[in-house]
Amino acid sequence: MKESEEMMQQLRLKANELLLREEWNQSIQTYSHFISLCQTHISNPQTRPDPKLQKSLCLAFSNRAEARFKTHDFDGALKDCDEALKIENTHFKTLMCKGKILLSLDRYSMALNCFKIANLDHPCNADSETLNGYLEKCKKLEFLSRSGAFDFSNWVLNGFKGKVPELAEYIGALEIKKSEISGRGLVATKNIDLGSLLLVTKAIATERGILPESKTEDLGENAQMVMWKNFVDKVVESTSNCKRTHCLISMLSVGEYEESLEVPNISSFRPESEQDCSFSNEKIDMGVMLNILDVNSLVEETFSSKFSGKNGDYHGVGIWVLASFVNHSCSPNAKRFHIGDHVIVHASRDIKEGEEITVGYFDVFSPLKNRKEMATNWGFDCHCKRCKFETDISLKHEMGEIEMGYELGVDVGTMVYKLEESMKRWMVRGKMKGYLRASFWKVYSELFVSEKLMRKWGRRVPTMEVVVESVVEAVGGDERVLRVVIEGMKRNGGGGLVEMEKAMKLGRGVYGKVMKKQAMRSILS
Repeated sequence: MKESEEMMQQLRLKANELLLREEWNQSIQTYSHFISLCQTHISNPQTRPDPKLQKSLCLAFSNRAEARFKTHDFDGALKDCDEALKIENTHFKTLMCKGKILLSLDRYSMALNCFKIANLDHPCNADSETLNGYLEKCKKLEFLSRSGAFDFSNWVLNGFKGKVPELAEYIGALEIKKSEISGRGLVATKNIDLGSLLLVTKAIATERGILPESKTEDLGENAQMVMWKNFVDKVVESTSNCKRTHCLISMLSVGEYEESLEVPNISSFRPESEQDCSFSNEKIDMGVMLNILDVNSLVEETFSSKFSGKNGDYHGVGIWVLASFVNHSCSPNAKRFHIGDHVIVHASRDIKEGEEITVGYFDVFSPLKNRKEMATNWGFDCHCKRCKFETDISLKHEMGEIEMGYELGVDVGTMVYKLEESMKRWMVRGKMKGYLRASFWKVYSELFVSEKLMRKWGRRVPTMEVVVESVVEAVGGDERVLRVVIEGMKRNGGGGLVEMEKAMKLGRGVYGKVMKKQAMRSILS
């Protein structure tokens, strides 16, 4: 008996030392050995109850939880916390550990409850300042998760320097339904105004790096392959360590049998959802995993680089599960961008109840031929209303001449005039005009920013305001459109209140309602 107690003492000391040295896996193994011996000793009917040993067992579970948390074994860490709290339900260190784990999993209310209990039972603890910080953070994130009231104003006004805004998981007025475009999609459950947030969600995993401007194509491809392998390894680790992640990844499409896929309830994607995932302990087959990632992973578009034009060599790839349900359209109604590990999707124009949320997987301000090539590279054919209309119109002889002129770099004024006159003859109306103007936006923008060309062609082509309005109505806003509008305002002495309000509205469609007017004006200026 004495030898057993001495062995437990040695194991406990060794495990604590390994924990302090941040040798997580070895400390987990040692704590596991200690816990096993401890439980055997306690369960022995011939031994007397030992409160000191119970306390050691509680602390061992708590410390193993911390080590497991560091290795991202969230499920194992939470189980250890629960075991420790069974022994001592107000154990401060365990409540703090469990709160931090739940916070990292975006379960704000559950984390807040842990920190509140810790605060009630240990109000004068030496870590009270740290505890108060966690309490405030949980309250803030829980509010953001309910309201979607994000504000990036200070970050924008500081030139995207300093601390990145804190983000919480947020799901707007959306549901998942069978899609008329492909498989399943996100659908608006009410009318949504331009600029409104649709969803904010954190990546399961990301991989980022600076890809070299290599002298050889092989060097660039090798760097991409290394990034991809690292990314796949991170996703595999995440699915192994968290049953909820495993469940969510398993819901995604592998690119086949779309019609037979189950339509999940969107509540499953809320971090605090208690819905049973019918989780299997079996690992996802690597072939299936690679197909899932090939179909659903996204390339990052960082928020700050949209304004600064920097990070040209910076590349990032990630998997954002709920965002994977957003399908492509060449006349999208939403835009997405990334801040840290989060993807943010907002309405780029007004969206009606029952309308599917769509984004452009590639540059939709391109002619039909280019968009078809980009869609093929993505592995699909686009059959949206815009593509169908432009496919029909491309059969006209004049359209062939316009497309050839675009490729040859014919004078932009001539190009715009010819397209506008052709649309009159073809009796093209409404959104259809916006579709074609968006397809040839490059020549329209070159015309509108050139004073010399506008003096020559200004009276023979529609005004910039008319073209911009039709383009935004058809395909939503874009940084390039906004830039042309701002250039026009500068030429006219900064524009009046009406012009500034129109530019602000366009800015909300491009960047979303995530900043106050002062911050938006700083971007526009």
